[in-house]
Amino acid sequence: MISFDEAFTRLLGHEGGYSNDPKDPGGETNWGISKRSYPQLDVKNLTKDQAMSIYYQDFWTPLKDANPAIKFQVFDFAVNSGIQTAIRKLQQVVGVADDGHWGPVSSAALSAMDINDVLMMFVAARLRFWASLSTWPTYGKGWVLRAATDLEYAAKDN
Repeated sequence: MISFDEAFTRLLGHEGGYSNDPKDPGGETNWGISKRSYPQLDVKNLTKDQAMSIYYQDFWTPLKDANPAIKFQVFDFAVNSGIQTAIRKLQQVVGVADDGHWGPVSSAALSAMDINDVLMMFVAARLRFWASLSTWPTYGKGWVLRAATDLEYAAKDN
């Protein structure tokens, strides 16, 4: 079972330190935390520990008691595309209304499914989502490599 600490370490393999890429819709980022999503933060001076705290509270805990393998996949996608987008895609995979809020109906639907099926369908949904974005030509290769790594993690985590 993957812990949050291990998930965070994995994430840092995909997300580095400070960046302000004008092609990135997230704009200024540090440790994967974007100024667009957290306008009140001094993103440039955000510490690793501060980022870890934000990730735990806002990205890891919303799925409550979901299987940690699923939590990692949603966490990693959420950092890249937003927590509500990641939850909506998971809700679509488990066949419930995709309102972006994880609750008992979503949790029950997830629990009723085979975890490996969910993992495969979620990564597929993630790839389809990325391919639909206008930034695909710029970032697509990196996203595919990220998804490939996450599929390897999915095989190990479950």
